[in-house]
Amino acid sequence: MLRIMLVDDHEALRLGVRHVLERQPGWKVCGEASNGREAVKLAATLNPEIIVMDLGMPELNGVEATRLIVKSGSSTAVLIYTVDETERVVHDVLSAGAKGIVLKSDLNSTIVQAVEALSQGKPYFTSRVAETVLKRYLALRAAEDKSEAADEVLTSREREVLQLLAEGQSNKEVADLLGISTRTAETHRADIMRKLQLKSLSDLVRYAIRNGLIRP
Repeated sequence: MLRIMLVDDHEALRLGVRHVLERQPGWKVCGEASNGREAVKLAATLNPEIIVMDLGMPELNGVEATRLIVKSGSSTAVLIYTVDETERVVHDVLSAGAKGIVLKSDLNSTIVQAVEALSQGKPYFTSRVAETVLKRYLALRAAEDKSEAADEVLTSREREVLQLLAEGQSNKEVADLLGISTRTAETHRADIMRKLQLKSLSDLVRYAIRNGLIRP
């Protein structure tokens, strides 16, 4: 039996969703809540497999309710539905730990597919939300590519010097290890700082750790 909990401050909407879900063999709505705070308490008591929850509710919204439910260690998968598909909302919902997002306008046509996906441990997004998720991913990927491009401006020797400096070697020690003059090591260090727009040795160390060049 797949146990599902519904959370919405509109009783009529809960009734409609319940009717759709309980038509599926082996699915049962085990509880209902009318606001986020009530949902958190009820989820702890019922421990349903799936929670279907509205984003905008009184007392505690769906994002914060989801965050508290996930933080409690519950294995319940949360599906959020919302009228707002902006990147900010999608980001907040996913950051809170929800496993799926559907638009309220698509609820009747997608709710069964969404719950089925979550019951199998898969995420679910309606097409327009998926586009928003993809757009954000591509933006993050572009930012990472830009960072990688900055790395590529360093020569192979400069990358060697960068790692040694980040590991705590002095200019003279770097020079001795690489068989170069101290003045050349100092020049490499200055070029690295300029190319990566770093202001101090601590910035250089943080850069090396962030990019996996050394272990913290």
